[in-house]
Amino acid sequence: MNPSFRLDGRVAVVTGASSGLGLRFAGVLAAAGADVVVGARRAAALTAAQDAVRAAGRRCVAVPTDVTDDGDCARLADAAVRELGRLDVLVNNAGTGYAARAESDDDPARAAELFAVNLFGAYRMAVHAGRAMIAAGRGGSIVNIGSALGSATGPLPEAAYSASKAGVAGLTRDLAAQWSSRHGIRVNTLAPGWFASELTGQLLASDDHARRLAECASLGRIGRPEELDGPLLLLASDAGSYITGTTLAVDGGWSAR
Repeated sequence: MNPSFRLDGRVAVVTGASSGLGLRFAGVLAAAGADVVVGARRAAALTAAQDAVRAAGRRCVAVPTDVTDDGDCARLADAAVRELGRLDVLVNNAGTGYAARAESDDDPARAAELFAVNLFGAYRMAVHAGRAMIAAGRGGSIVNIGSALGSATGPLPEAAYSASKAGVAGLTRDLAAQWSSRHGIRVNTLAPGWFASELTGQLLASDDHARRLAECASLGRIGRPEELDGPLLLLASDAGSYITGTTLAVDGGWSAR
């Protein structure tokens, strides 16, 4: 590995780390040399993330975290500093989603709950991580997990989800403007297309839905989880030291169509 992609001596926080992409992200960061603090609502399920990190020979701390709770977000960021000595990387991965037609099936209360996780949860975690990074004076990297649906439309009616992910991209731009030059904190969005995960499992179980989702991408297929590893490390590590305020689409060409 190019040494600039390494994260030796650094500490990363990953939200939504109990399953799916978040679980993989924790293992990828550990394999690159980072100690990792993992957070998710399902405390018992964080064992898998701890195992993945420790299998790479790195330290891991698990903190039950609901990103809709500001106190939980503060405790997660504080745990990195208190237990592992620093906070260098935040991967804002916690998220939820659903499909519903806006004019008939959607519910504003349900949409508000989605925004509380996908957008406001990302904002809360970024603020608490940013405060820790600023206090330490070493800079850092925040990687907000967005979606191709933040800039493109898909085959399902997902207005609330799409709007929340567009908001994440806006959050990224503004925090980068606030923190990059003043504090050396880079803030970027990683925007996957369709990948197999807990959130998409039910959809992909249907051959018809899987075909329709694959057709969104110019490459004509669903993404493989390992195809996010390099982009994640690029944004998290010194390999991406001149990248901030941007959205990196890893969507097989979906958002370019």
